[in-house]
Amino acid sequence: MKKLVASLSASALVLSGFGLSGAAAANPPKPSPKPSPELSHDATPSRTKYPTAIGYGGAVASVDPDATKIGLDVLRRGGNAVDAAVATAAGLGVTEPYSAGVGGGGYFVYYNAKQRKVLTIDGRETAPAAMPSNAFIDPATGAPYKFFPDLVTSGVSVGIPGTPATWDRALRQWGTLSLGKALKPAADLAQNGFVVDTTFRSQTLDNKARFSAITPTAKLFLPGGDAPQVGTVFKNPELADTYRLLGTKGLPAFYGGKLAGEIEAAVKNPPKAPGATLPVMPGHLTTADLAKYKVIDRAPTKVRYDGVDVYGMAPSSSGGTTVGEALNILAPLQLSKQSTPQALHSYLEASALSFADRGAYVGDPAFINVPTNELLSRGFGAERSCQIDPAKASVKPLQPGVPDGKYEACGGTTRTEEGPDTEGLSTTHLVAADKWGNVVSYTLTIEQTGGSGITVPGRGFLLNNELTDFSAVYNAADPNRIQPLKRPRSSMSPTIVLRDGKPFLALGSPGGSTIITTVLQTLTNRLDRNMTLPEAVAAPRASQRNTAAVTAEPAFIDAYGAALKPYGHTLVPAGDALTSAAEIGAVAALEFLPNGGYLAAAEPVRRGGGSAGTVHQLWPTTR
Repeated sequence: MKKLVASLSASALVLSGFGLSGAAAANPPKPSPKPSPELSHDATPSRTKYPTAIGYGGAVASVDPDATKIGLDVLRRGGNAVDAAVATAAGLGVTEPYSAGVGGGGYFVYYNAKQRKVLTIDGRETAPAAMPSNAFIDPATGAPYKFFPDLVTSGVSVGIPGTPATWDRALRQWGTLSLGKALKPAADLAQNGFVVDTTFRSQTLDNKARFSAITPTAKLFLPGGDAPQVGTVFKNPELADTYRLLGTKGLPAFYGGKLAGEIEAAVKNPPKAPGATLPVMPGHLTTADLAKYKVIDRAPTKVRYDGVDVYGMAPSSSGGTTVGEALNILAPLQLSKQSTPQALHSYLEASALSFADRGAYVGDPAFINVPTNELLSRGFGAERSCQIDPAKASVKPLQPGVPDGKYEACGGTTRTEEGPDTEGLSTTHLVAADKWGNVVSYTLTIEQTGGSGITVPGRGFLLNNELTDFSAVYNAADPNRIQPLKRPRSSMSPTIVLRDGKPFLALGSPGGSTIITTVLQTLTNRLDRNMTLPEAVAAPRASQRNTAAVTAEPAFIDAYGAALKPYGHTLVPAGDALTSAAEIGAVAALEFLPNGGYLAAAEPVRRGGGSAGTVHQLWPTTR
């Protein structure tokens, strides 16, 4: 930490080990005021971003400065971490509408400081009751529909949204604000507008062809036939009205009534533009599906690694089980004692092994008997770990292990093939912590950048395409096969790390299936490779998901390609097939410092750079 502070501002803050000292300790911040009866977001748009912040009183990090500011304002008015997380997420629904919003879903991981427990909410979208097992098969050809843009841009891909129910559940269980008060700052932001940056414009242009095919989407995001220009103010009064409706009428206004009918109509009869050539196929979601949707309170996953407890999201997400298993595989190898090339080799091999088991065993536990406890057991991790050759990369794809509770020095494998990865890369993540020590790590999404491309007419939000996370071809042995009312497997990995029973780290990322490897690599960077949290977030990334080649950022190839070549790893440049971005993930994270301090960290460059802040900020001092 001395290295971090010296590089940030030696004169502003002095750290001793991981402790705050000097003026900060001698002059603790004043208590936050009590909650204001009305929260708002000022009408002055700003896109200034600070990827790292140190201070007291609470912290927020996300990809967006307006959303982060909303969360910090909630904390400054006396709200807790849950209030701030929901308000920040709603803000991201305004400024990151192609990644998140009320038309999608996600996973909410929460540390309750009073109970000293980690709790989670599964707000994943579900398949409609009428979803057929061959929903992704073209009856004219008998083959799967073309994935992009045909299947993605369709009603067939739309799952029952879980985000509004997640926000309501979190606030009712653990928050201090009503849903209306938590949504008000984001409603104001949608009404007043935000400044368009290069990321927003480029994402709009990347989706111009399919957005143009949907009348309300083209009207909202392509005014005059072009994406909003960088530096202009983008307003979404229709979304502001939707937030106000939710805040006034509550969940019944979304999952029932007029809005529910409009969602069904948009899915079953997509508002296709005249002359559009995309098929924009109708889907199966109904008002009855919306009325029956429920979020699920789940026990978190937990593994012990390097003297800390790592908590994650249990299935229907594969994030907690796969990150946790990979850490158990790495534990016997002691990464902290390995050279950098050896540690990266170990990380890549552990990722491949855990992904083999993910594909074979993880799905919605309401439909599949997921062996979560065995996947996360030390015995299984050690059995899989022994299959890593310290000098040579294994031939991929690797076969799954046998998590049967009977573990030997080196266990057997079973033959199972995993289908192609179609999980969308565009998602968003946020972290929030308050002065009482409560922490939230929350990942939410509408799947592909721009989701299904279908905007609910007059409502200002896009519907998800989450059902494309199911395997395209039905296979009775596939844990992720399509089934009615099932939750498709996800890779979202919101994570909270405790040290000695107290919060130490919170982190997560977007990125489809690369979320898992991004979180794993960031954790090992921080815990094993002597990196500060900002360094761990910024470091170049590579993702091995049990494939013949390793997907890697160009900076990773430049830095480590030669060193990894003797191990036999083949590195190929990252790049979303739908865009030109050669990036993996976009982390938002925070670290608890002794003496009550917080270090919030977001991406300095990826996805245009993120935004971190603390309530009482010691560095940077320009806020």
